[in-house]
Amino acid sequence: MTRAVAVTAVVFPLAGVGVAGAQSQAVDEKTGPVSFANIASVRIGAEGQRGGALITETQRSPLLPGQSKLGADRVSVPKDDGERATFGGHYQIDLGRYSASQNPYPPGVPSRDHNVFAALQATTVPTAVAETNYALRDTWQGGAKPADNTVLVLEGAKTSVDCTGPAKLSSASSVTRLWVRQAGGGLGIVPMPGGNAGLQLANLRLGPPGDITNADRATTVSDLKLTRVAVFDQLIRQDGWRSGDFTAVAGWRIEITTHVKDAQGAALQDVRTTIVLGGVSCSVPKGFVAKAAGPAGGATATQAPVPTQVPAGYLGAAAPATDSDGSRVPLGLGLLFGGVFFAAVALLLGRRRKTGSG
Repeated sequence: MTRAVAVTAVVFPLAGVGVAGAQSQAVDEKTGPVSFANIASVRIGAEGQRGGALITETQRSPLLPGQSKLGADRVSVPKDDGERATFGGHYQIDLGRYSASQNPYPPGVPSRDHNVFAALQATTVPTAVAETNYALRDTWQGGAKPADNTVLVLEGAKTSVDCTGPAKLSSASSVTRLWVRQAGGGLGIVPMPGGNAGLQLANLRLGPPGDITNADRATTVSDLKLTRVAVFDQLIRQDGWRSGDFTAVAGWRIEITTHVKDAQGAALQDVRTTIVLGGVSCSVPKGFVAKAAGPAGGATATQAPVPTQVPAGYLGAAAPATDSDGSRVPLGLGLLFGGVFFAAVALLLGRRRKTGSG
């Protein structure tokens, strides 16, 4: 059953611009230049498995020059009991800011606020950025303090896109340091290969995202692959997150295969989990030409004069219909006037895979 969430919004008019004038300056909502930014999204279950997705607030660039920025209150995934139940209860993704007693990062990684926004520049060029420190924890491991459960840290991670024109699309994914839980128990720095090569890790002490009957911590391990998002369909996104005639993408994609075993080491099942951190995209239509930049920084977008918070919505049910790679999930709440951002989407996750699925 689907629970609908009422959304109330107040739109403030642009100072000195009439309604007709603002409409004439706005880009086309369906086909015009647009950008999107999402700090973290998760899908549990591979194609052919019963599963679902949890998608945090997705920023969409406004129809007029300005930017949509993720609120500072989003400091983790899950952020509450509702998301935790949907996510499975074991995994925690920390997004930069922490208190001294709840530090999930290795020594030397400072607390910081994330910077995640989708913007339409004054030139009508769409851009998007997502930057912070990410930490993936497995609370099932039962460590004495948060950092004891941390498996993977992307320190100083930044993803960005810029669609200046059809022939001038740019994207970048960078990380200052990459930390991985070592066989000896501590977090150690490992090099991240450049380009689309990715990093593959085997036999990590990382369990499934949720409870599985008879699963044993001592025998259960996971294989993990970290790559840069290279194509639009590698994002985990809502239906309303669209591409265009020319699209640039960036993000960090984590694919986890957990080999769940019992205390005797007998295989119970494999669980597939996909996480995209800092997913961003921008698109422009055929024939797009950026407007001339204004004087002295006139091309820089400022905060859009529209609300920047929408209550989260939950879509309950079994596994959603997906496209070929399962990267899209239905969106229950429409765009808010060309969209500051989407409400979060949460789908109840089935814990049993179909018989014979890999």
